[in-house]
Amino acid sequence: MRARTLILVVLLAALALFAAINWQAFVAPTPLSLIVTQVQAPLGLIMLGFTVAIATAFLIFIVYMQTSVVFELRRQARALEAQRELADSAEASRFTELREYLARELSSLRTGTQPGNELQIKLDQLQRDLREEIHTAGNTLAAYIGELEERLERRELSPADRRSH
Repeated sequence: MRARTLILVVLLAALALFAAINWQAFVAPTPLSLIVTQVQAPLGLIMLGFTVAIATAFLIFIVYMQTSVVFELRRQARALEAQRELADSAEASRFTELREYLARELSSLRTGTQPGNELQIKLDQLQRDLREEIHTAGNTLAAYIGELEERLERRELSPADRRSH
């Protein structure tokens, strides 16, 4: 049993025990005002009836909420399963397309429709481009280093030395 359920059962048992012990006070008639008139009725029974009515209303509300949550969860589970099946089928079609593409590419490589020279030409071009980029980066770096050396030399010269230069 959950702690909340146990506390609720203990409280209801305590209320029932209290009502049983004080039953005479619960059923004793008391003058009650209904604003326009006054009647003799057992106040304890009326209050106990209201307590039972409120508890019943809350129980009905709890059952309604749990039922609506269960229905919503089932609806979402069905929607999630439909989305999962859709994703699985899309994934399967992608795998099929990939398999077909790879099979076509492998067959074209086997038959030699794509000459090896074309690949070699592309690799040579990439190598030339890479060497050019490295050369450009080296020149840029050398220029930056030269500029920094010049700045350092200027700082090392005192104001008197600057006038003589």
